[in-house]
This record gives sequence, C-alpha cells and structure tokens, in this order.
Amino acid sequence: MTRRGWVLFLAMGAIWGVPYAMIRIAVEDFDPFVVAFGRTLIGGLILLPIALFTKSLMPVLRRWKPLLAYTLVEITGPWFLIGYAETTLNSSTVGLLIAAVPLIAVVLVATMGHETFDTRRVLGLIVGFGGVATLVGLDVDLSDPAAIGAIGLTAIGYAIGPIIINRSLADLPPMGVVTASLMLAAIIYAPMAALRRPAHYPADASWSVVGLAVICTALAFLVFFALISEVGPSRATVITYINPAVAIMLGVTALNEPLTAGMAIGFPLVILGSILGTARSRASRPADDAQVAPCADVPVPPGSYNGRR
Repeated sequence: MTRRGWVLFLAMGAIWGVPYAMIRIAVEDFDPFVVAFGRTLIGGLILLPIALFTKSLMPVLRRWKPLLAYTLVEITGPWFLIGYAETTLNSSTVGLLIAAVPLIAVVLVATMGHETFDTRRVLGLIVGFGGVATLVGLDVDLSDPAAIGAIGLTAIGYAIGPIIINRSLADLPPMGVVTASLMLAAIIYAPMAALRRPAHYPADASWSVVGLAVICTALAFLVFFALISEVGPSRATVITYINPAVAIMLGVTALNEPLTAGMAIGFPLVILGSILGTARSRASRPADDAQVAPCADVPVPPGSYNGRR
C-alpha cells in the first residue's frame, strides 16, 4: 500500500474508532432513530454548501438507484442498527462483531472475481480478527440475539457499501455522493425520529450527536472515499480492525480504564493483521488493480476529488 494509502487508512481507523463511545453515550438519552437522524442531517447540512458550490450533486442524483442502494446498506440500516444494539451490548462486543467486515468483503470481492487473494492476505485478515478478539478478551456479551443479529446485518452492509461505490459510483464526485446519501438518509429517518423525539436534550448526549455528525460523518466519509479510490474496496474495510483498538486505547488513556493483558497482546496482532491484510496479492495483475480502484484513473468534473492530486 502507498504512503498516502497508509495515511488515509490510519486516519480512518482513528476517526471511526471514536463513534462507539459517542453512540453509547447518545442512546442513553435519545432513541437510536433520533441519534441517526441528527447525525445524518447535521453532517449533510455541513457538506451541502460545498456540494452546491462545486456543482457535484446533479451527476449523483441522475444515478439515484445505486445511490439509494448505497445509502441503505452503508448508512440508513447500519447507523440505526448499531444504535439499537448499543442499547444492550457493550462497545467491545459491537467492535468485535463489526470486525468481521473484511472477512465478508474478501468473500464477496473474490466471488465476483475482482481481486485475487493470496495466503498472506487471508492470513492477515484472520490474524487481525484474532487480535480484536484478544483485545476485548472476555468482555463479550452474547445475551441479546436481536442485537447480535443487528450487528451482523451491519457488518454485511459495511462490506457491500464500498463495492457499490466501486462498481457504480466511483466516477462521480465524492462530495456529491456523500452529501446526497446523508441527506437521503436523513429523509428516511425523519418520520420515525419525529415520532420518537426526546422531551429533553441533555448536554452529553447532544454533544455526542454533534461529534458524530461533524467528525465521524462529514469528515470521515470524505476520507473514506479517498481511501477506497486509493486502495480498493476490500482493503478499505480492514479499518474495522483498527477501530476497536482505537476505541479501547482511548478508554485507557482518556477514561483511565485498566490496560489488560488481552489489550497488550491483541493490539500488536491488530497492527500485524492490518499490514498483512492490506498487502497487494502477488498474483494480482494490473488489470485486476484497475477493477479494484477504477476511480484512480477516471476523470471527474472540475472541483471534485477522486483520491489523486
């Protein structure tokens, strides 16, 4: 992976390691629909002026079918399902289950014939997942089958989302895709959010929603699209190995939570698995790489950004 790819990869791992704690705080006072609606609406409104100024919305709206599919599997479904799951499951359990995303992506992408995976990459994915399991140790709550099922559906959606981008939306301005998908998701959430609007808005929960919208949504998606165009959809999903590691390390350093032996052993495994899992297959041909990241070489409208300078 290139130096630029590693910078984007580590940035995404850090940014999306934060939401677990923020969502957990927010759903203590707000319904999951309200949290998801606030996150998408605020994030979309932040990006809307930029999308309008760069005229990047109209090309995206013309391709509304894949946009809707992407919105449903990457935003609307997962963000509600994670909020629902975190009303009963702890963040470690959620992080562990979502860490299955790269394994699902490997199966999907390989089945479609888009990438060739050698033993090193498959081993890296397994090592990374084992590292996440070690990180959370015995702090795994499997007592709520509905919540576990919700995270399972989320993992599948997160694996499919980058593939939809790569196959149907990669030649469109990322700013337009992100903005349109967030606003569409907010519209879908709006009726249920209105029915379940809170009577009070506690500061902790409110600021958590704002942080989710600004940092973990508006900023994160721009970086994520750049990452997909740089390294391809299956490698981009390996950030789910870094996310729970970041979340746990934040708990140790910022919240004075104990550093366990599982954390000390698991974190290096996560790093090793990420390195091996993102390594390009030795059997890959240039044509394969072009299929993985067509956005890198496709011209886009002026003012847009396709992951290359």
